[in-house]
Amino acid sequence: MLEKLKLVFLPITAPVRFIQRNFKTVVFLTIVISMVWQSDEKSLTSANLQNIQLFGPIITASEVLEKIEEAKNSENIKGVLFEINSPGGAVAPSVEIAYAIKELKKIKPVVAYASGVMASGSYYSAIWADKIIANPGSIVGSIGVIINGMDTKELLDKIGIKPQTLQTGAYKSIGTAFRPWSDMEKKELRKVIDDTYDMFVYDVTSARKLKKQNHRTFANGHIFTALQAKNVGLIDKVATISVAKKELQTLSKIKNPVWKKQDKFDKFMDSLESKFYGIVQSKAIELQAY
Repeated sequence: MLEKLKLVFLPITAPVRFIQRNFKTVVFLTIVISMVWQSDEKSLTSANLQNIQLFGPIITASEVLEKIEEAKNSENIKGVLFEINSPGGAVAPSVEIAYAIKELKKIKPVVAYASGVMASGSYYSAIWADKIIANPGSIVGSIGVIINGMDTKELLDKIGIKPQTLQTGAYKSIGTAFRPWSDMEKKELRKVIDDTYDMFVYDVTSARKLKKQNHRTFANGHIFTALQAKNVGLIDKVATISVAKKELQTLSKIKNPVWKKQDKFDKFMDSLESKFYGIVQSKAIELQAY
């Protein structure tokens, strides 16, 4: 009787036992099938355009550089939209991105688009694009260099803290927050930011075909609306992202544009970062208003 029951339930128990014995294999195959199923659309139509985003302060360039390199080496990608909403940031990574865009431009068209803020280092990053287009409500410019510091000596004196320093080299403690900067130190820092500013202006004038002697008009730390930026030669057109995409499509000679889809996790993280940056911006404006 027991043997007969086993035979009756065999169609049910056999698959269950197989899954139990090969659980890891089943899970792996399920994931693979799911990935293939999700990428089915991509396999039917290969993407030919890519949107690379630079959002938030520029602290490191590694992620953006990786995407630029990927687009550069892809035979399917025929053009890149470089979308920017960033206040700028560190000099070195901004320069790295700028020259990566310059190299990419030699191989395929690049259109830079200011979706909110394209200022300082983020403007530097975009200068070598074939076209720079800015949203009508965006802010562009802030071509300049700054070094921030603070003098906490009075505060430390009030709470009874006396810093101690041993150093070799007259300039080794330059930029310290423990005391006011000496004239010698200020002169040394001025030398650094002036040289960096000259590099910034030289690259902007070279990329944008502007006259260096007019740098006080388009650089010098000025911030511009999109229209003002166009009038001084920092951008090519004031328009929305749909126009920027059509411009890239024309430059890339693409009749049927298919945009590369961003990885879902990366998209979520970028969205989170963008929202966080937006909150920080709004709070900063509120603080300035008071």
